[in-house]
Amino acid sequence: MPPLPPRPAGARTPVPPRPRPRPDVDPDPASRTVRAAGPLVADRDPGRRRHAAAHVSQAVRLQRFARRHGWRAYAIPVLTVATFLALFQVARQPAPVDTPTDTAVLAAEQPGAADTLAAAEGEGAPVAPVPVPDQATGYVEKGAGTVSVVDGTSPVYGSGPLQRFVVEVEDGIEVDGPSFATAVEATLGDPRSWGAGGAMSFQRVGAADAAAGSYDFKVTLVSPGNMEVYCPGVGTGGYTSCRYGERAVVNLARWETAVPDYAGDIATYRQYVVNHEVGHALGNGHEECPGPGLPAPVMQQQTLGLEGCVKNAWPFP
Repeated sequence: MPPLPPRPAGARTPVPPRPRPRPDVDPDPASRTVRAAGPLVADRDPGRRRHAAAHVSQAVRLQRFARRHGWRAYAIPVLTVATFLALFQVARQPAPVDTPTDTAVLAAEQPGAADTLAAAEGEGAPVAPVPVPDQATGYVEKGAGTVSVVDGTSPVYGSGPLQRFVVEVEDGIEVDGPSFATAVEATLGDPRSWGAGGAMSFQRVGAADAAAGSYDFKVTLVSPGNMEVYCPGVGTGGYTSCRYGERAVVNLARWETAVPDYAGDIATYRQYVVNHEVGHALGNGHEECPGPGLPAPVMQQQTLGLEGCVKNAWPFP
């Protein structure tokens, strides 16, 4: 090679351009990670790094949620746990066992019973033995246990708000239904009864209205042997009458023989027992004798004794 000519004074030596690195080639081979020689194997936990990143992201989201919602963010989990525990306790409780109620039993034994029966009221059985009147053989001790409506409609008795009533007689007690119904009508239609002074009026209705439920109460004549069927739990002892639910239940034995304190005055006692039991059906409770020699209130338990009062069959004598 011939010698190069001398450079002029002050001239720079040209520097060849540095080659640009290729984008697909590491410019620093020494910085590469050298994989150990051997076969290529799969990573034991390829998602470990992704899981760690997701965990950090979830923690950040929880922090943001807590800052945004304040105390509610802590209350929600507590309420969720409490709800779960309550549902768990309910699920562990045994299911209730269905048992027949007194009302259901009564409806089965007593045709035409009301679906809902109010609290019962009665005079109870006498404490001391009561002398049996001579007429005791004149009534049936126990009838068929079923009752029939005495059909027919009466005039309206009195003035004021109308009270419609049904008259029933137990089957097999050998009592004329229309005669009993007439006696009940005459008592409630008397101006001394509950309609005095226009307080209310009364009308008897028949079988069609009874079937339709278009009435306010019933007056039912029942044999002493079936009083506990129609007055369950009242404690009549087969002796007294009662009001049970919508029914004013009159004991056949008392209807036919009255009580000793009435001294054979059966007609007056019949007026008393109708007014007394219907008085319960109208919402009146028991009263006491106001004093010796005074008329007994019609809501006094006169069947069990007059307590020094004088017998009285009327609310407004």
